[in-house]
Amino acid sequence: MKNTRCGYIAIVGRPNVGKSTLLNTIMEQKISITSKKPQTTRHQLLGIKTFNQAQFLYVDTPGIHSNEKKAINRYMNRNARSVIRDVDAVIFVVDRGSWNKEDDLVAEALAGQAGQLIIAVNKFDLITPRNRLLPVLEKLQARFPEAEVVPVSALKGENVEQLEKLIEKRIPYSEFYFPDDQVTDRTERFMVAEIIREKLMRQLGDEVPYAASIQIDRFERTEKIVHIVATIFVERAGQKAILIGAGGNKLKRIGIDARVDIEKLLASKVMLTNWVKVKSGWSDSERALKSLGYDPV
Repeated sequence: MKNTRCGYIAIVGRPNVGKSTLLNTIMEQKISITSKKPQTTRHQLLGIKTFNQAQFLYVDTPGIHSNEKKAINRYMNRNARSVIRDVDAVIFVVDRGSWNKEDDLVAEALAGQAGQLIIAVNKFDLITPRNRLLPVLEKLQARFPEAEVVPVSALKGENVEQLEKLIEKRIPYSEFYFPDDQVTDRTERFMVAEIIREKLMRQLGDEVPYAASIQIDRFERTEKIVHIVATIFVERAGQKAILIGAGGNKLKRIGIDARVDIEKLLASKVMLTNWVKVKSGWSDSERALKSLGYDPV
């Protein structure tokens, strides 16, 4: 009998509930981009954590949401739902203080997964006084009687170790699927594009980030520097003007902030050049999504 464990764990929930922050805390490093805007995560992202005799394969997913007006929204929902069928455990991240119709959508998608399910009640540290936490946990336990319910703080890391112990009990005995020093299955090009998109999400208003997608046109390592050329696609000329900003200042700020994180990722000096182009209607075109690297689900 094998004495190592290895398994896939889906992290699911509605948008902006703390899924990516939880993954980064579990991994003890930044794997997934974050922002205060919902639907920041668009792609599945695998975080690989190996320690002792276990390898945890965490799948960060886009938030399941009710708006499916555009192809990009339908893509994200398909992406999240497809993961649930093929994993050994599911972490359903919920907010400590609210439950809405998008939580109901996630719960519906999880039907039949009760034995695999762990409910992570995020931001419990913000509940005061603490005796108000117990009714929240009891209500969730009554709704999901076969699941484990655990309060966590994704941002502060509180109770994350307890969460990992619950996960370990659910993953099977198996050989490791990845080398024990690998932390993700995504390429450096993908990670660079995500970093640029994160800075864009954080610095711009509500409209432009959702209309933007990043394509890496050049990624070339030399002995002393990595040369990267990226194109930021938006859908309208007005969005392009907002993104560039007066005198190019907004685009320059995004590039400066992105370069700092990219240099940490690549452990190298980076020369980053960003271009902005209009690709009308890309977010509602299956063909355009495929051309921009949104893998079919």
